[in-house]
Amino acid sequence: MQIKPPSKISIQGVTLEVLQIPATSADPLPTLVFLHEGLGSVAMWRDWPTRLCQRLGCAGLVYSRRGYGQSDAVPGVRGPSGESAGQRVGRLLPDYMHHEALVVLPALLQLLGIARPVLLGHSDGGTIALIHASRFDVAGCVAMAPHVMVEDISVQAITAARQAYENGPLRQRLDTYHADVDCAFWQWNDVWLSEAFRSFDIRPELGGISAPLLAIQGETDPYGTMAQIDDIAACVPQAQLLKLPDCGHSPHRDQPEAVEKAMQTFMQQL
Repeated sequence: MQIKPPSKISIQGVTLEVLQIPATSADPLPTLVFLHEGLGSVAMWRDWPTRLCQRLGCAGLVYSRRGYGQSDAVPGVRGPSGESAGQRVGRLLPDYMHHEALVVLPALLQLLGIARPVLLGHSDGGTIALIHASRFDVAGCVAMAPHVMVEDISVQAITAARQAYENGPLRQRLDTYHADVDCAFWQWNDVWLSEAFRSFDIRPELGGISAPLLAIQGETDPYGTMAQIDDIAACVPQAQLLKLPDCGHSPHRDQPEAVEKAMQTFMQQL
């Protein structure tokens, strides 16, 4: 099966990079929507979304959030937060994941005619998936290495990422995947290291999730501890947890077979 290259669509005046993966099964399976990490993009998923969708038989949607990949950049990304022509500009606000989950993602799904998807989010994308699932009707939600609150370990790792970006090889590595690499990095790094973000906590909202939920965490994740998914389970009775040994912050790269098997089981249960 030949996959078309990513295309561009306009949502609320912002152009986003979108990759649509066709279904390979005749069964009416829900679309799998991939939500990337804080420094991710369509290209940074590599071929994993396509391979997973083909294994499951379902259609897939992958997109780069504003400021990432080939999507529009954020004007004045390190300047004062504000609005211009109805769009957010400047530094991200602490509610940026809520804005993505409750404003941008619903508009994107509506435009593409996708109803009751299965959300599959990684890191920031996992948090966005949880927030969306707490307010909207979804067929299922899978959160890999999500952040439901801010831990010291997360702040330490993100501080180290800043040092690697300014003084090490990280900027050069990321430049391959983003049209505006400085926008991609600083919008994420600045908000996470801001004092206002330290109180970010979505645990009170998780009780609104009624859909099937799978939470995945690596045991050696430098960006978060098992408290992230243990707290999800404490708030969502139907949550299933997958704790992976020898796995860091990217379960789909560190333990792809374990994640794909868990996804097969999860989708069959739906």
